[in-house]
Amino acid sequence: MIILDSGLGGLSVVRALRAQAADMPVLYVADTAGFPYGNRDYADINARAERIVSALSTTMPNHPIVLACNTLSTLCLEPLRAAFPTHFVGTVPAIKTAAQQSITRRFTLLATPNTASSDYSNALIAQFAGDCVVDSYGAPNLAAMAEAIMLGETMDDETLRAEMGPAFFNDARGKTDSIVLGCTHYPLISAVLARLAPWPVTWVDSSEAIARRALSLPHTPPVRSMAYVTGKEDVARYRRFFTREGFADMAVLALS
Repeated sequence: MIILDSGLGGLSVVRALRAQAADMPVLYVADTAGFPYGNRDYADINARAERIVSALSTTMPNHPIVLACNTLSTLCLEPLRAAFPTHFVGTVPAIKTAAQQSITRRFTLLATPNTASSDYSNALIAQFAGDCVVDSYGAPNLAAMAEAIMLGETMDDETLRAEMGPAFFNDARGKTDSIVLGCTHYPLISAVLARLAPWPVTWVDSSEAIARRALSLPHTPPVRSMAYVTGKEDVARYRRFFTREGFADMAVLALS
């Protein structure tokens, strides 16, 4: 099974997979040379996705691919399914779950700008949360901040508060009681987000559901867990993190 993300966010899905199937080897691909995707042009993201999947189809055939990136999934899932015979699993915001759980009937989709404004996300809101006030906030820098934190960099609390603050509302339309983590990077720093939130909320993400869906597909696990990056200079920067996460080795995925 291949887990594909722009960076480290897909590790939230890997952790959920391992919680359900301990010690299952996975292949992880981080498009570090293209990170982040949140503000990139759609045509650019789609072109990168096709290049990456083409390379994976050649070097790692017969593995289902989990698009462990909300931006990639909401923008490129259907085009990729049309272009390749591979089994794909998408990662989309857990709007339905949040609508089912919300007490105040007001919650926020906290995502990247591309995911927050996508037609796919808006369709989910219309389909599953018609009786709720749903605020969509595309945080421009939060995914990059999460990536930096996971790589050991120090992030100022006030900077993080300012970045996440627009996701919280308390006015005549109601009070935010849940936050949908619409980027796979965000669950990796959920403890930090909870500490800095202006009031307690329920944090909702789709990692467990995506892991269940992925495990339902027929697949032959690789011999060992391997991590790949797309930037040669990123091997040294990311190696320590992937080693801690149980990956046997790292390599560069060459793109044509």
